[in-house]
Amino acid sequence: MKAAVMDLTLKTPEQIERMRRAGRIVRLALEALREMIAPGVTTGALDARAERICLESGARCLFKNYSVPREPFAFPASICASVNEEVVHGIPSGRAIRDGDIVSVDFGVKLDGWCGDAAETYLVGNVPQQTRRLVEVTRNALAMAVGMIRPGGRWSDVARAVQGYVESEGFSVVRDFVGHGIGMDMHEPPQVPNFVSRELELNDIELVPGLVLAIEPMVNMGGYKVERLKSGWTVVTRDRKPSAHFEHTVAVTDSGVTVLTE
Repeated sequence: MKAAVMDLTLKTPEQIERMRRAGRIVRLALEALREMIAPGVTTGALDARAERICLESGARCLFKNYSVPREPFAFPASICASVNEEVVHGIPSGRAIRDGDIVSVDFGVKLDGWCGDAAETYLVGNVPQQTRRLVEVTRNALAMAVGMIRPGGRWSDVARAVQGYVESEGFSVVRDFVGHGIGMDMHEPPQVPNFVSRELELNDIELVPGLVLAIEPMVNMGGYKVERLKSGWTVVTRDRKPSAHFEHTVAVTDSGVTVLTE
């Protein structure tokens, strides 16, 4: 089935370069957190560091005070810091990171009207081997997705490859949360799943130059089902096994793809 070009907002080369500048701030913050993260450091301290880098760069933190109807309050922090079984939207706090934890940090900024968004999962100290494999497979899944993007391609082919690889390694792809288009708004069409569904097959995404996507595989050690904590925002694996998350903002170009958050 041929993919249709959906009603998408394509970006010009100049706009993509402006998004790259936002992406550089995101990367600067994520690399600073990589150097900072250690047992005893709190997720709140990570949040403060990322926010300071963002503001000193003249940007705005995308997540802070972000609200959606299903949540009881606006998101109160600048990063999402999700530890171990937390999949996404972990709220930074005074919680101290422990040896053996994995911490997924999602961070986005807006600079001069344009957004950048990325995520990393960090290993803290003596992480169990199977959890290390989970993180490695998730990182590889993102690299696989980025490497397959080319003009004229279909997202369903990418999603099928990512899902097949993750499941062949004994892990599962989260279904309830997916990637997205991004530009002047953090969330734009299309939705970008990391698995193949009937809906995706019927409404496939054609990869055309100027399309900018936030690609973000979330991979669970156990089953793919998740649930939101009653306190709001934080999503955990239903079986409470660890989860990992990686994300890049990428632009489809005439010759292939460029990563805007490297």
